[in-house]
Amino acid sequence: MGVEEHRQAAEGIRQISFAVITVSDSRDEVGDESGKHIRDRMEKDGHRLVRYRLLKNDLGAIQQEVMDLVEGKVGCIVTTGGTGLGRRDLTIEAVTPLLDKSLGGFGELFRHLSFQEVGAAAFMSRATAGISRQTLIFCLPGSIKAVRLALERLILPELKHLVREVHR
Repeated sequence: MGVEEHRQAAEGIRQISFAVITVSDSRDEVGDESGKHIRDRMEKDGHRLVRYRLLKNDLGAIQQEVMDLVEGKVGCIVTTGGTGLGRRDLTIEAVTPLLDKSLGGFGELFRHLSFQEVGAAAFMSRATAGISRQTLIFCLPGSIKAVRLALERLILPELKHLVREVHR
């Protein structure tokens, strides 16, 4: 079965439960443009928001929230923020140990697409994705431009296909 057949088979998936975690020491819910965009855009695609959290850059808090969501069998978790190079950027360090499988191609493609928009600065991105049990996890930068790029070009076009593959 080829990729197109897999995508067609995945069209039977109507709704995926998802959670959004914004990691930031400076944003509040009103100023969380990226988290709001993820929620709105995924709901527009017919998916069901089950949790939204705004967390500080705290490794333990991020890990606990992700573990709780995985235990609750959420289909997809999207984090935004905390992926930079600063000493307080801890999302990748919190999430990576929880992954059973890494989707290395996600980060590679994200950086490739980012390079087309921002040039060499794209290599500073630590955006990543993977699977913990049967939950897809995407860790995105905090910028709205990066979130839009990841959702529109990578996540949403393949989300149902990914969920189908994870549950096979």
